Amino acid sequence: MADPGLGRTSVGSVWGADASVLRSSADHDGEPLPRAEVRETHTAIVFFAGDRAFKLKKPLDLGFLDYTTVAARRAACEREVALNRRFAPDVYLGLGEIRSPDAEEAEPLVVMRRMPANRRLSRLVREGASVDDVLRAVARHLAAWHAEAPRGRDVDEQGTRDALSSRWEASFAQVRTLADDGFVPEGVAEVERLVRCYLAGRERLFDSRIAQGRVVDGHGDLLAEDIFCLDDGPRVLDCLEFDDNLRYVDGLDDAAFLAMDLEQFGAPEAAAYFLAQYSEHSGDPAPPSLWHHYVAYRAFVRAKVSLIQARQGAPGAEAAARRLVSTALRHLRTSAVGLTLVGGLPGSGKSTLSGALADRLGVTLLSSDRLRKELAGIPAEQSAAADYGEGLYTPEWTSRTYATLLDHASALLSSGESVVLDATWSDTAQREAALHVAERTSADLVALHCHVPGEVSAARLNARVPGTSDADLEIATTMAAREQPWPEAVAVDTSGPLESAVAQALAAVRPWGTGQAPVFRRPYMEPD
Repeated sequence: MADPGLGRTSVGSVWGADASVLRSSADHDGEPLPRAEVRETHTAIVFFAGDRAFKLKKPLDLGFLDYTTVAARRAACEREVALNRRFAPDVYLGLGEIRSPDAEEAEPLVVMRRMPANRRLSRLVREGASVDDVLRAVARHLAAWHAEAPRGRDVDEQGTRDALSSRWEASFAQVRTLADDGFVPEGVAEVERLVRCYLAGRERLFDSRIAQGRVVDGHGDLLAEDIFCLDDGPRVLDCLEFDDNLRYVDGLDDAAFLAMDLEQFGAPEAAAYFLAQYSEHSGDPAPPSLWHHYVAYRAFVRAKVSLIQARQGAPGAEAAARRLVSTALRHLRTSAVGLTLVGGLPGSGKSTLSGALADRLGVTLLSSDRLRKELAGIPAEQSAAADYGEGLYTPEWTSRTYATLLDHASALLSSGESVVLDATWSDTAQREAALHVAERTSADLVALHCHVPGEVSAARLNARVPGTSDADLEIATTMAAREQPWPEAVAVDTSGPLESAVAQALAAVRPWGTGQAPVFRRPYMEPD
């Protein structure tokens, strides 16, 4: 049916009486051909007839694409076939044409094998079918393409922090333009604020992604509606063809599109599973915040598309835009990079709370007690007990410990890793240094000050076995007399059950709640 290459197909072979699309049921392996259908997107109309699908581009100008001329539509169709053959070569058959009696030029269209509607990933998810095997196969397929995908300076340029920022800003402007009629989804202003804050301190992260070769010529539009789960493997269709720069993306950004879409179908567990599988097959060490940021970006892009569809009169499009902006906001809140100081006197339970909080949030924990001994070259569990202000606890050693602690934190924050810092934080100068790190890395700073009644602290210290901390009751008493006020810290009572203290801490660190979006966990990352 199609010539080699793009395989332009004549009008007769597509629509003539002898065409395969019009074969009788008896000639189709004994199975009746599916009924003809029509589907519409914001940029195209797709006709389904027999075992073929024919895709026409709409003659419109949306700003980010212009299909107002036949030549432009033809170029887009040719590009779509060439690019999609990278993912599904047996589906994209070539370029076809259709001509009406009064047309000066034939209208180009993309000719494809018709995929079985009952094998769409979106339909399987809606029906509650098990899709783990499919998602694993798609993740492997996508990771394999990313491993071999074209790279280069022009591709890398689209992976910079500034390039991503420009795409976000363009989407903000387009949404506000589309909303001239008065409908601006609630949450857009907060989305803008959170995006700008995240990107402001993360140049190091995006530079490292480029250095790792993570920016590729990808798919760019990975939706569950366009993935078909066939017996011999998935077919991934309909990649983005109208702007190469929008297809030059971080591989994680590419994968995040499908994760976002799965969430919209009410399958957040499937979304998390797919991202985990992609991470495994691609060997991607990305921090959790970047996963969430890219899911948010994809949700906001789809919100923009929904607003376009709303202007075209599509039913339910405004409601979809609201849901998608809400999804973007949830993930941006979860992706916010945070520096949490957990302080308090010896025996206050700060280390126990720090560990539980870091585990609950899935973030990195750094301890001044451990780091101090690491700097001294001794095991963390080896005692270095000394009188107050002596040995490893002189002002010089303490200053060095806190400076190194904040250096490590700064590197992690710049790389997109949130951090919990376990230390006494009894000195105002140390707290101010932490504030400067948070400001420099555009991280949200939350300070927690652990406290317990004196008798509880004394009982804990008297029962403490030798370990990472060397402080005893006498040292704790001396430190209490010298501790400087910390009015900006949130007081946390740690005298009761640990879960009670964790709940107090979480209320301060994540005031919007911890169930906003899935928590992606990664092992501890040593700063470069």
